[in-house]
Amino acid sequence: MNDDTGEAEAEALILARLALAQQDHADLDVAIQAIAAAPVPNMMVISRLKRKKLLLKDEIERLKDQLTPDIIA
Repeated sequence: MNDDTGEAEAEALILARLALAQQDHADLDVAIQAIAAAPVPNMMVISRLKRKKLLLKDEIERLKDQLTPDIIA
C-alpha cells in the first residue's frame, strides 16, 4: 500500500470522527437547553451533560491538532 494512501485514509477517519464529535457536541447543547427550560430542571443531569460536552470539546481540539501538520520553525 502506498504511504500517501495510508495517510489519506487516516485523515479521512480523523475527519469522520471530528464531524461526529462536533455533531454530538451540538446535540448536547440542544439537550442542555431543553432540560434547563423545564419548570424544574434537573441540575444533576445538566451537570453531567456539561461535563460530557467539555470532554467532547477536548476531543475535537485533539482531532483538529492531528489534522494540522507539524511545522518546525
